[in-house]
Amino acid sequence: MGQRFSQFKTFPERLAHSFQTSHSMLCVGLDPDISRMPTGYGTSAADIERFCVEIVKATAEYACAFKPQIAYFAANRAEGALENIIGRIHELAPHATVVLDAKRGDIGATAKQYAIEAFDRFQADSVTLSPYMGHDSVEPYHAYPDRGLFILCRTSNPGGNDLQFLVTGREEPIYQTVAKLATNAWNPHQQVGLVVGATYPDEIRAVRRLAGDAPLLVPGVGAQGGDLLNTVKNGLCSQGWGLLINSSRAILYASSGADFAQAAAREAESTRAAIQTAKDQAHSG
Repeated sequence: MGQRFSQFKTFPERLAHSFQTSHSMLCVGLDPDISRMPTGYGTSAADIERFCVEIVKATAEYACAFKPQIAYFAANRAEGALENIIGRIHELAPHATVVLDAKRGDIGATAKQYAIEAFDRFQADSVTLSPYMGHDSVEPYHAYPDRGLFILCRTSNPGGNDLQFLVTGREEPIYQTVAKLATNAWNPHQQVGLVVGATYPDEIRAVRRLAGDAPLLVPGVGAQGGDLLNTVKNGLCSQGWGLLINSSRAILYASSGADFAQAAAREAESTRAAIQTAKDQAHSG
């Protein structure tokens, strides 16, 4: 982590710094699809790195966080580029929280290795995890008490209904059980947040009620068409933030031309402004 967050001992403190410094709840997703690289860029690891760094430079002032999706790098033998990109985020946007979107879900020694990968190798501030294997898939990450863990809870994809709405023995849908377990029994260091899709704003309200002030990582805004106003209204924490609202494709591919970075900056600025407008409306309503 270097000195970026050395003054903060807990993940909530670090995340609050990101919100307050950026005056933003926008999380910029870094999903570099090599079939959509802009003019002047190839498909090599070096080109992927160069593209992502230009996006970071262009959007840093508008974002509280960046969320690189590890699959886009691993599929193209660009894990080294991902390490370099996160290092550049630390330099170019020292206020920003880095969320490594890996959705890991194994247990024991394997989970320990995944934690080392996320926090020692890639130097991420937080990581996304799957809850399917239960508490022992989360426990190895507690060795890093100042890093964040975002547990998949109510995801934005339609197929999430297949399991997440099944009623448990607690007479509640699984996603609500996950929300309670993850932010209580699985959360000894108060480092756990939840992933809740913007395409389901009513479920965001239910999760916020169950999870208290735990941070919510919210995909589904932008290209996926999530309801921004109701997402913000239903998801704000008691401090008036608590949401990392992710937009990936709408920002990354705002233009396929040589002006892609300027277009990304405009889209990021517009999205941040829309989030603020929704926040103002939520407070006034």
